[in-house]
Amino acid sequence: MKLWIPLGAGSRHDQPDKSAEEFLARSMERSDSLPLQTWHSLARSTLSWFISRTSINGLLGRGSMHVFSTEQFHKLMDASGFTGPWNSLIDLGAGDGATTSHIAHLFNRVYATDISAPMRWALARRKFIVLDIERWQKSGPFNVILCLNLLDRCDRPNTMLRQLKSSLAPGGRLVVAIVLPFSPYVEVGERGDHKPAEYLPVKGNGLDGQIAGLIDRVFGPIGLKCLAWSKLPYLCEGDLGQAYYFLDDAIFVLEVQEEEPYNPTQSIKEKEISLEQVETIENTS
Repeated sequence: MKLWIPLGAGSRHDQPDKSAEEFLARSMERSDSLPLQTWHSLARSTLSWFISRTSINGLLGRGSMHVFSTEQFHKLMDASGFTGPWNSLIDLGAGDGATTSHIAHLFNRVYATDISAPMRWALARRKFIVLDIERWQKSGPFNVILCLNLLDRCDRPNTMLRQLKSSLAPGGRLVVAIVLPFSPYVEVGERGDHKPAEYLPVKGNGLDGQIAGLIDRVFGPIGLKCLAWSKLPYLCEGDLGQAYYFLDDAIFVLEVQEEEPYNPTQSIKEKEISLEQVETIENTS
């Protein structure tokens, strides 16, 4: 199985697709609105004394994110061999639900969580079933779970991964997106210094090394097998100074593997995960 899945548009797979282009166009339009950006700036200055930046964005209806489109999600699911059932989806840390909305119509039931009350209100307005962040597992198991840019922002990422694994329905898929290079930051955590209470062993030099580290040292030891992965820009609506911001997202599609114990000495090559394939694609692009 070829695990690397190119998702970009254009002959070289390095251009934004239609959905990303629409997101960028909206971001630029909002950035060019001086009255809107002035209001946002004044509101942020006042509200930052009382609530988190995420909650401020939720109240103001700004800071929306974009990860993948419906078509890109389909490509990931097809590459992983997932054919259903499409009964239930849950998006953990879904924010305002912008990314969730691209694929919500594919499922019979759509659940979502977020730590911010204003974001939960936004999710409810989209008609998603909003679950408590401490008890969401009780509504499972789920056919597909989204954990998009959450592991580097949650206080206990190892605990989260174990919960994700136990909450997948048989044959289900876990989709994890994580910004690389890995740089954890917890907005509200136990330590109070924005560092996570649990250490996630993401090591390796450069993007390729950290991707291999995630598969070998993070997913594998808890029984999660990588079926497909790709890279996409993680887009965020900007402000008056810059229309949008982006980071490099690595996206993994995982399944539960319980047939045999994980062998940490097994090489990436033996698992048919060819990082050289990515370099070949990019160098020939």
